[in-house]
Amino acid sequence: MLTKLPRWVWVGAAALAGIAGMINAVGFLSVTHQSVTHLTGTTTLFGLALGEARWREAGYFLALIAAFVAGATFSGLTIRERSLVLGRRYGLALMIEALLLAAAVPLLRAQSVWGDYLASAACGLQNAMVSTYSGAALRTTHVSGMFTDIGIALGAMLRGLPADRLKFKLWAILIGGFAGGGAVGAIAFARLGFGTLYVPAAITAAAGASYWLHCRYHHVAMDAVGRGG
Repeated sequence: MLTKLPRWVWVGAAALAGIAGMINAVGFLSVTHQSVTHLTGTTTLFGLALGEARWREAGYFLALIAAFVAGATFSGLTIRERSLVLGRRYGLALMIEALLLAAAVPLLRAQSVWGDYLASAACGLQNAMVSTYSGAALRTTHVSGMFTDIGIALGAMLRGLPADRLKFKLWAILIGGFAGGGAVGAIAFARLGFGTLYVPAAITAAAGASYWLHCRYHHVAMDAVGRGG
């Protein structure tokens, strides 16, 4: 059972969920009307396309899935941790995500499917970047698993087991952030179109740079303490 979460976990989780919500809103409002932050619907559409012998569409959905997995693979190679631990290479992962999102904009404006692939890769990278913190699942690009977790927790409460209120708060923050990001994405898309993706790109770039500078300063300070000792 969670007893305490540091402030940076709350802020980071809400921000990343909001970013994913914005990206997914752009995906649904684009020409293909396709989700890019998770693969459940994409895999279903891939199966439908195969069953109906729509080979070109099947290839598109398969490439979208592969892009998401490629992003997650890069995250695994870069961070090498399933649990969120400060001091890892999260800054680099966030900067790469920002570059992928920014690069997707001109491609989407040109109605190129490669824009979808880059956005999907960015989401795969983000989703794999954080898996758990102190036993709490941190899913930032989809909410199905969290609603499942909520149902399981409610069932346990009905059996008389104690509730982990902190986890409920975390789930609420993540789900609210994702929904709020979708709302902001819809409003921004009406004004900026595909340029809406520049907003999450800027946020992730700023967060990545700030995190890198924080880690660099922390290491410099620790080295100074070590030399002083």
